[in-house]
Amino acid sequence: MPRIFIDGQPFDASLEHTVMQVADANGIYIPRLCWHPKLSIAGNCRLCVVQVEGRSWVEISCNMPVSENLRVQTDTELVRAHRKAILQFLTLNHPVDCGICDKAGECTLQDYHVAYNGEASVSREPKVEITKFYSLSSRITLDNERCVLCTRCVRFTHEVSKSHALGVQDRGDYSVIRPSQGPGASPLEHDAYSDNIIDLCPVGALLSKDFLYKDRVWYLKATPSVCPGCERGCNIDVWHRKPEWALRSLDARHNTAIARVTPRDNPAVNGPWVCNKARDLAQILERPRAHAPMARGREVPFDEALVQARALIAKARRPVALVSSWGSNEELQAFKVAFGERFACFVKADHQPADGEVVADELLIRADKNPNGHTARALFGSAPVAFAPDTDLVLVWGEGADFAALPRGVPVIFLNAYLAPENGHADVFFPISVMTEQRGHFSNFEGVTSAFERCFAKPPGVLDAQGLFEALGVYTAREAVTP
Repeated sequence: MPRIFIDGQPFDASLEHTVMQVADANGIYIPRLCWHPKLSIAGNCRLCVVQVEGRSWVEISCNMPVSENLRVQTDTELVRAHRKAILQFLTLNHPVDCGICDKAGECTLQDYHVAYNGEASVSREPKVEITKFYSLSSRITLDNERCVLCTRCVRFTHEVSKSHALGVQDRGDYSVIRPSQGPGASPLEHDAYSDNIIDLCPVGALLSKDFLYKDRVWYLKATPSVCPGCERGCNIDVWHRKPEWALRSLDARHNTAIARVTPRDNPAVNGPWVCNKARDLAQILERPRAHAPMARGREVPFDEALVQARALIAKARRPVALVSSWGSNEELQAFKVAFGERFACFVKADHQPADGEVVADELLIRADKNPNGHTARALFGSAPVAFAPDTDLVLVWGEGADFAALPRGVPVIFLNAYLAPENGHADVFFPISVMTEQRGHFSNFEGVTSAFERCFAKPPGVLDAQGLFEALGVYTAREAVTP
């Protein structure tokens, strides 16, 4: 194992590593725009230069192999001068429209300009004007004037998503990112991972049409969460309004809405990527909500609904429960403690693949569109749903149940978060919270457990399923009639 020296400090390294990788692994930051740990090396930006001791020139560290006793300096006068020149070059034609750019506040070029340049442009010539808004897909807009041609987006579509959707067209000042016409290329519209290029872009060139001009990142906070879109359980950040920046004179719903979703890097689950379905989490979780308990379609106070549900459970001799595969580990365990010995429990799929959705692939997407089937089946088995002839109560937790297939005339207790016709058909209905209103864990199909945190308070009248199970279970354990 060779030993190299970076800024005079010795580090053991591997021959497969580059100087940049060794520096990153040891807490020494070298600026970069085009390099990414999960993409091939392009060497486009020339910003990651270092100086080898004894040489009078600089070299890029992203493509510099490790060798025994290699000695490099990351902050010499020559290195600083080169970085400043590169940043001057990058800003020759880059528009100074930070005030309206969605990337403001998290733009790498902004940070580097302050850290390594900090001066006004030396150019007195008019900036080259290129396409300001080019639609790459129904999800993404490209601002070519801001593009620094790092080609991260191109490499992602070729090496990760394999859509080969993007390429570089023309040369010099007029080079632009454009849809690829090469062999095997498909439109970015059909790339189920396309929105990752928005995160990869170090500047404000690739813009989410859904997020465009809607928020500033400094008004938002990122809460760790888990995508419930399939059994992969990708780790994500859910961005939402900070309480101290709550809107008071505008629509208050903006304070409790998901602003955007981005990947949270977890090498054991999803790495730095997520599919587009994760980005659309608001479409799943922010559907119209149910806010009041009901008894046979009539809104009732919670205490009355609880009494009626307890009475139904206490009376039942052959109750059946359809268990949600969207419940957290904590909720599933609470259900097991409360009802596992009392009910015949069957795990159901709350969600099925939607029309046009990619059902499964070799990267991240799994065919089971439920986040916690692994834990549910571990606790309650994997037998298909079946009703005995003498079933006398059905408890349905969550979506996905076919009410027409339930035994006729049998009382139903239903727990659901959203408005649905079935809510009013149940003998007793309880509105329950969603994952952004809780904290808990999901375990994916490989058994890897990931945590999600609470983003918002529950709406008035909405209950946590775990607390509801505990309230019902304590009572029915005393009052249940022995079968």
